[in-house]
Amino acid sequence: MAERENRRGRGRNREEETPEFADRLVAINRVSKTTKGGKNFGFAALVVVGDQKGRVGFGKGKAKEVPEAIRKATEQAKRQMIRVPLREGRTLHHDIEGRHGAGKVVMRTAPQGTGIIAGGPMRAVFEMLGVQDVVAKSIGSANPYNMIRATIDGLNKQGSPRAVAQRRGKKVADILRKPDAEAAPAAEAVAEEA
Repeated sequence: MAERENRRGRGRNREEETPEFADRLVAINRVSKTTKGGKNFGFAALVVVGDQKGRVGFGKGKAKEVPEAIRKATEQAKRQMIRVPLREGRTLHHDIEGRHGAGKVVMRTAPQGTGIIAGGPMRAVFEMLGVQDVVAKSIGSANPYNMIRATIDGLNKQGSPRAVAQRRGKKVADILRKPDAEAAPAAEAVAEEA
């Protein structure tokens, strides 16, 4: 019995020692279940968790009390984290769209200093992800659950130049060739023909 308590205690300490994840409460709803004896009230929480270095996840939890619902949602979010490649650690590599149900979101890269231009639930996802510059728009459903799921769907589609180069069997430099570098040889070829 004591051995089991020791194991539990060690796990708890390990969680407390590594507070590398930040969490954000996005929505909390009072929900009720109607039974023969009356209505049973509870709370549903929606939480976004991230390390602000490219990992993010969301979770939902229900319980009779608010703190317990938030705890359950946070644990689920930590289990469902995804890794998203970021350009220069501050913005997205390319423009993306995400969908879930009637929720549709459009996310665009932004120059340095733009900040996070996004509405409620999407802003929470970007802040927990560690994005500093992004322009995003939610089109369709304003339901926070669907907005977050659509945002995560779009972020799952995000690809880095390194991943694309590896998939194609090329070098990153070939994938990220500058437009000026392509324009100069083309201009010289046109000049030679004339």
